Amino acid sequence: MNREKIAKPISNLVIIVVVAFIAIFSGVGFSTTTVSAKSGAIYNGTSENKVSLMVNVYWGGEFIDEMLDIFAQNGVKTTFFVGGTWVEKNEETLKKIVEYGHEIGNHGFFHKDHDKINFERNREEIQATHELVKAVCGVEMNLFAPPSGAYNETTLQVAQNLGYATIMWSKDTIDWRDQDENLIFKRATKNISGGDLVLMHPTRATVNTLDKIIKQILNQNLTVAPVSEVIKN
Repeated sequence: MNREKIAKPISNLVIIVVVAFIAIFSGVGFSTTTVSAKSGAIYNGTSENKVSLMVNVYWGGEFIDEMLDIFAQNGVKTTFFVGGTWVEKNEETLKKIVEYGHEIGNHGFFHKDHDKINFERNREEIQATHELVKAVCGVEMNLFAPPSGAYNETTLQVAQNLGYATIMWSKDTIDWRDQDENLIFKRATKNISGGDLVLMHPTRATVNTLDKIIKQILNQNLTVAPVSEVIKN
């Protein structure tokens, strides 16, 4: 699988342990009101006319405001999957994303490859991020995008136990690696169809072509929507 650019962890390990400990022993429940947990990872949605431009956020926070403005100017909403250590340093930005009406998904705490960590660490990564986001903006997440797309059966089981659907993608802009606006546009829009989950990140090149990507999708009688709407049965 392709690998996202990984930011150097900036949070104290104690935080994730304490938060996970509190969540585990306080009987905190997780919301499953929008999307029920899936036994397998989801690569495509079922919608015939909706696609999602899902944004994985672990770095690049300086581009979020511009992305929010572009989504707003086009009248569309999407899903931002956020990492725990990013949220710690960018609480106000997370709140702004929510205020703009976008969906928030879980992208793990320390950007670990979830296929390389055990059951407990998988749970800590997801659960600690869940509790942090809930504390910051009151959102109960139920969509989990594994960092780097790395997962295994343990990851799927942990996510399901916590009320999460595991989300992958059908199209990858690979914008973290290739800072080429034309290439990003092509990867995002070529043969686009209802149900597509398009992976992108907050990069300068992505921001520069985002409006063009959205308009190309809308011109094909498709709608850009949050992941939960695209995968809803």
